Amino acid sequence: MSKQTAVRLPDELNERLMTLARRTGRTASYYIREAIEEHIDDLEDIYLAEQTLERLKRGEEHTYPLDEVERELGLAD
Repeated sequence: MSKQTAVRLPDELNERLMTLARRTGRTASYYIREAIEEHIDDLEDIYLAEQTLERLKRGEEHTYPLDEVERELGLAD
């Protein structure tokens, strides 16, 4: 199943999208979907990293040095 959504684009970006669609014979929806699929992983990673950083700053999250993790897991030389 797929859902429909509306997106407002600045005039210049919309014109570029429409030109690309015309020149390639694909739909604007195709390119919007492609752009989202291409970048959503990165956006999710950035958002989650920013949340983790904020928890670190508030002292709600802890980090561990690599040598300590290696020792704990029995991976130290």
